[in-house]
Amino acid sequence: MTRALVNAPKTARPGEVIEIRAMIAHPMETGYRIGPNGAPIPRHIIRRLVCTYDGAEVFAADLYPAMSANPYIAFSMVATASGTIALAWTDDHGATQTATAEITVAG
Repeated sequence: MTRALVNAPKTARPGEVIEIRAMIAHPMETGYRIGPNGAPIPRHIIRRLVCTYDGAEVFAADLYPAMSANPYIAFSMVATASGTIALAWTDDHGATQTATAEITVAG
């Protein structure tokens, strides 16, 4: 299982622009490197990252082999209501994993 750190403010005011930051522990192996045995290391990258806020998609990204290992993603969004910020990513092997953060919006 891949570990992820999701950093989001715990509280915000309605309409406030907040920054979401995430770092996913993943090798992001391109498939071009040669291993110690002389054979290519199989490709293993995160293909798609989607962020939902209280069930609605607010950010999505397609990732490619040029991304570094342990990708760091940061984006902004508008806080509208208290809820869950969920990041889900799918890799080359079809495995999907999720990390979440809760935010309370009060003003």
